[in-house]
Amino acid sequence: QDAIDRKEKKSETFKTAVHGLEPDTPALKTEELGRRAPQWVRDNLVTMCMRCKEPFNAITRRRHHCRACGYVVCARCSDYKAELQYDGNRPNRVCQECYIFLTGHTVLEDREGKHKGILEKGAAEVSSRSLLCSSLQLLDKNGKGSTRGWFVIPEDDPLVLYIYAAPQDVRAHTSIPLLGYQVRDMPQSESRHLFQLAQSRQVFTFVADTEELKRRWMRAMARSAAGITHPEEEEEE
Repeated sequence: QDAIDRKEKKSETFKTAVHGLEPDTPALKTEELGRRAPQWVRDNLVTMCMRCKEPFNAITRRRHHCRACGYVVCARCSDYKAELQYDGNRPNRVCQECYIFLTGHTVLEDREGKHKGILEKGAAEVSSRSLLCSSLQLLDKNGKGSTRGWFVIPEDDPLVLYIYAAPQDVRAHTSIPLLGYQVRDMPQSESRHLFQLAQSRQVFTFVADTEELKRRWMRAMARSAAGITHPEEEEEE
């Protein structure tokens, strides 16, 4: 059974990779918390705490894993202990949400009811319902440096490009309203597949990993820039 489970998991990961998406870490069902060991979210897939959304750094805000749900969280959000059945009911470090669920205790700090801002949409959640998502590089204005990130055009917000630092981050660090922009092709430079978004004096230069991915992004951005939110509308045009 273990061999079957591993084969199925690898098969699903391969299918996801073929479609150009980062594989999502499967989440435990609520009733499984504490009863089954979680699959940890990899450190390199997040740049901020998956609970409070504060960015990590090497000194004051380091990465920790909740032993119940597997999320990557900061020290403040994982400063709780709960007995976990899968570990012989020994106390383990858990995040605040898992602590409340597993123990039934309340805590003084309560972030429930806080409305999600426009950037506070998790990358994995948005990517699963997107018109297009992938890694891209965004060049600096001087063209010398670049920043790699996870870029998403959501289905439910198709006129906006969301930019995440990593594909499992729970908050986008910026967004670009695409309506009214022009999409420009650029000649290949040093094996880099370049294209631009331009509006008045505002210009963004992107680098895709392949020419095919570049063309897909140019088509998706051009549709959004023209206000086309569904493929059917493009066909009618």
